[in-house]
Amino acid sequence: MDELERLKQDWKNQDATYPKLTYNEIYKMILKKSSSIVKWIFIISLLEFAFWTLISFAFKDSDSILRFEEYNAENILIPMTVLGYIILIYFFYQFFKNYRTISATDSAKKLMENILKTRRTVKQYVGFNLIYLFISTFVALGILFKKDENFSEIIDKASANGELFKLYATTILATLFALAIAIGLILVFYYLIYGILLKRLNSNYTELKKLED
Repeated sequence: MDELERLKQDWKNQDATYPKLTYNEIYKMILKKSSSIVKWIFIISLLEFAFWTLISFAFKDSDSILRFEEYNAENILIPMTVLGYIILIYFFYQFFKNYRTISATDSAKKLMENILKTRRTVKQYVGFNLIYLFISTFVALGILFKKDENFSEIIDKASANGELFKLYATTILATLFALAIAIGLILVFYYLIYGILLKRLNSNYTELKKLED
């Protein structure tokens, strides 16, 4: 039995004349655990951002990246990149704000509300990353079809043979299959990191509900 469970049992078994101190002790313990979890969510999101930034810099001189830069698609890529960074900064701010808010919470009811808000923020963050990956992949595919000379030759040949629809369908299906694998791996990563933290946060929420009953 962990310390929180022991305190709960002591609180239930003590005389009714001593509920306030033990209630506060249990609440403060849940508050401390919740604050620590949300702090780690914030830290891990920053580490994740730093990791992918380092990966992008490591491969910026690769042949595929250099060839892609020759397509002169900055009018599409730069706004998408800027928008992506703006939204990520928004989520980092929300994670930090949630941490500060939970750390300063002074009631069980308010703490429960903040826990639910943090869970929603994490789910929105994960959803944004997956949606952005999906959209950016098909934007890149569209640029390749339009700008790449090799793709243009393949398209012209397929069009001449009456197989243009087959070419598009095959390419899109192959891209969707690759995306499914990538998204699956990302979801596993998010489950192992954010999922475990959210599970612990949800456990704290459940304990608070019991405490308030």
